[in-house]
Amino acid sequence: MKKGSLIKDKIKQLSEDYFNEIVEYRRHLHKYPELSKKEKQTAAFICSKLDEWGLEYKKNVGGYGIFGFVNGKNPQKRTIALRADMDALPIMEETSLSFKSVNSGVMHACGHDFHMASLLGAIKILIKMKNNFEGRVMFIFQPSEEEYPGGAISMLKDGIFDEMIPSNIFAFHSTPEMESGYIGMAKGKAMASTDEIYIDIIGKGGHGATPELNIDPILAASHVVVALQSIVSRNATPTTPTTFSIGKFIANGRTNIIPDSVHLEGIIRTFDENWRKECHKLIKKIATKTAETFGAKAKVFIDSGYPFVYNDIVLTHMVMDLAESYFGKSKVLSLIPRMTAEDFSYFSQQAPSCYFRIGTKKKSEPITNIHTSTFDIDEESIKNAMGFSAYLAIYSLNQS
Repeated sequence: MKKGSLIKDKIKQLSEDYFNEIVEYRRHLHKYPELSKKEKQTAAFICSKLDEWGLEYKKNVGGYGIFGFVNGKNPQKRTIALRADMDALPIMEETSLSFKSVNSGVMHACGHDFHMASLLGAIKILIKMKNNFEGRVMFIFQPSEEEYPGGAISMLKDGIFDEMIPSNIFAFHSTPEMESGYIGMAKGKAMASTDEIYIDIIGKGGHGATPELNIDPILAASHVVVALQSIVSRNATPTTPTTFSIGKFIANGRTNIIPDSVHLEGIIRTFDENWRKECHKLIKKIATKTAETFGAKAKVFIDSGYPFVYNDIVLTHMVMDLAESYFGKSKVLSLIPRMTAEDFSYFSQQAPSCYFRIGTKKKSEPITNIHTSTFDIDEESIKNAMGFSAYLAIYSLNQS
């Protein structure tokens, strides 16, 4: 039997052996979720496990972030990194789980509890198999993924890669559209850039029965919202995915009161940096000129968010080949880019990276989507995520 097969079999056996323990980690983390920039107890729990396993690490990096290393033979030879995010969402949980959130209005509704537990499981496997690889595996527990500007840029500013940059960086995400046992990834551009748009339309309020005496900001803002849709429908190149949405429209008038102003908020997402800059110019121009048509003024602020996530094509081919070996060819999916955004993009700018997706849907049950109050995972997916992460890390290091 080939050495690679022996390593894979050993990893799968360790995933089975450690499974119940890691499930308990996930349930603990799920029960005690913490919002972005407030992950103090979450970090303390992770650190308690790293202490128990005798690992050296740094904490409070870019907030409550943690990073450290599992050393194999000749640890200075090469480093690859595995990353998991830590924060929860401001959602009231509506599941019947015995370990449902005890923090009212806070829930792990995006699977970050699954990500953290699976990375802890991978670390435990790698410790056991430290004599089976050369180099070292950097583990990164990143805070504040859900809240802009995000924990990735904060960790970078705090010097996480000052002493060295990993050769490759890997991360994964729970994916309820895929059944547990499946894995998927996109080659190249994987997730969109994201920018937040804030527009104030300023008019002149007054009585609704005397519109001729007013400058109606509601009418002007309505036309601005419609006109801005032309950015996607008439300005974007059809081969460059782009999405624009206004998600907030606040006009604090009454049945007979036209307000002085209207406040709009939205997003623009795409996959091309030059086009992204052009979008910003178009948003400002269209909003300003359209408002002026109705005698109103537009104040536009665009908060530039994360760049797009890029999966290195050569590296992603390798990850897909390894996934076929680990899961079976029929369980590996080639995915299209998603318009969701992720601050892992900052890490993917530092070194060739791959962000893949682990299926978490329970068989024969309806999808419970991320960012909903009923979100849950098939816990068997923890076994898949921690085992494959360890396999990916060991193979990557041994190939150098």
